[in-house]
Amino acid sequence: MAKIENEQASNEIPISTQWTLDAVGEIGRSSMNFVFMINCHATGAKGSGFLLENGLIVTNEHVVRGCSIEQITITSAFGDQVSVSQGWLDSDRDLAILRPSIAQCGGLSIAREAKLQVGESVTTWGYPLGYNGPAPLLSVGYLAGFISHRTGKGVKKHLVVNGAFNSGNSGGALFRASDNKVIGIVVSKHAPISQYHQSAIEALAKNNSGVVFHASDENGQKTSFVESQIVAELLVHMRSLTQVMIGEAIAAEELIAMLDESDLSAPKNLSRNSPCYCGSGKRFKECHGKILQ
Repeated sequence: MAKIENEQASNEIPISTQWTLDAVGEIGRSSMNFVFMINCHATGAKGSGFLLENGLIVTNEHVVRGCSIEQITITSAFGDQVSVSQGWLDSDRDLAILRPSIAQCGGLSIAREAKLQVGESVTTWGYPLGYNGPAPLLSVGYLAGFISHRTGKGVKKHLVVNGAFNSGNSGGALFRASDNKVIGIVVSKHAPISQYHQSAIEALAKNNSGVVFHASDENGQKTSFVESQIVAELLVHMRSLTQVMIGEAIAAEELIAMLDESDLSAPKNLSRNSPCYCGSGKRFKECHGKILQ
């Protein structure tokens, strides 16, 4: 029996990614190619994101909240890590737009004036519940309805989805099952909690008195906390694992509005006419030399 030394195949595409690519159809492959895992190293938050055809990556604002540009890493489904050179945040819409420091090939288009039907199947690719890929996982559901969110800048449209959204799916693109055009951005799932219990958890988290403990996170950063704070953190974590099959996605028109409102001009040292990067090994050689339009 041959020994496998590592997960990289000869063309440097991770084996798990190749298996997934082989197992999904053309639409699935064309969607998965442009999905990214987003890591905010300052807070430890992790979410999903996706590449638009204009070369920008979209995720949720809450995924990168508290992170500087230098503290954000994006990882492709092929295991390639890229830093971020620019970012735009919209906390009202809970959307963030990131510009990769190296231009990426291809991208997804947004479904404009999509006539969505309640009951039609929808899908999303992402990195739920601490899953680190590199290939994303597919979640499938159906459009259950719509809901409005009133913010300081008016009413925002959300899609209600009956599907398995979990922590880490936030920021992922929502598609119709029939094509790969973006109809929404996954933002949350419903995990009901009473106001009484929510207030109790917040009180535990804000308490600073008691025996002080010290711990280190996965990045080696030391944290100090008291008993009530770790109890609150564990309760929030356990609640995040609760699976109620109802979630929400920000409607695509909110992303279109943010793109229209933002000055997305590239810095002088990052030309849109530079060759784009399509991954390592064989995939890079196949794509190298293509120019972003």
